Amino acid sequence: MAEPAVSRTDIDTAGLAVRLRAVTKVYDNGVAALGPLDLDVAKGEFVSLLGPSGCGKSTALRLIAELSEPSAGTVSVSHHATRADGRHPIGFVFQEPTLMPWASVRENVRLPLKLSHAPATDTDRRIEEVLAQVGLAEFADAYPRELSGGMKMRVSLARALVTDPDILLLDEPFAALDEITRHKLNDDLLGLWWQNRFTAVFVTHSVFESVYLSQRIVVMAARPGRVMADLANEAPYPRDALFRTSADYAHLCRVASGTLKQAIAA
Repeated sequence: MAEPAVSRTDIDTAGLAVRLRAVTKVYDNGVAALGPLDLDVAKGEFVSLLGPSGCGKSTALRLIAELSEPSAGTVSVSHHATRADGRHPIGFVFQEPTLMPWASVRENVRLPLKLSHAPATDTDRRIEEVLAQVGLAEFADAYPRELSGGMKMRVSLARALVTDPDILLLDEPFAALDEITRHKLNDDLLGLWWQNRFTAVFVTHSVFESVYLSQRIVVMAARPGRVMADLANEAPYPRDALFRTSADYAHLCRVASGTLKQAIAA
């Protein structure tokens, strides 16, 4: 059977932000990293991609962000166009903060606005707003070497949000942080999502993190990466420390953990 044609299309139907259909990714060395993968993400939804290393979670994010091209299949994304005011359709938070060490927090956050040639009259206001949202208003003039790991990740989050994206992609942003800091940033991220209602696609290895954050948990198996299960999480928002100790949370974690074990075995 012939492979489907590779294409990228814009979508604006059925309230979808992202649609992947029969998507595969094969690298030049022959490694089949992904697919065939089918995935729908609704506008304003918070979805976690959960799975073992090598299952294509990060690859899927890069395809959505147009940082890589699929080997086959269709990647469809619905968002506004990049505008002269610096607004950009997709924000990306990587595993590492990747900050410019010679630049202040303010200038690190300013970078995507400079790259999009946003008017200078509007950028300062937007930077101050987003730094306040991530709790770094008092550290605008600090340098990365003066910040903790959690604060650096807040800067990275602010930099992704400063363009007011429709879709925020997060590739294990809190994996290297201690548990207390990670829990705090989980809470902050949910607060930002609830306030701004962007579409969030969050990659994680952590069952506990995926259950705490998400409306849906897409469990993936490896090589090639593919969807093993799509778990709904109907726990209401806002979620807090009480949810982490609830019977519903424990039950959802057991279900997700069991499904992940099956995905690893597959």
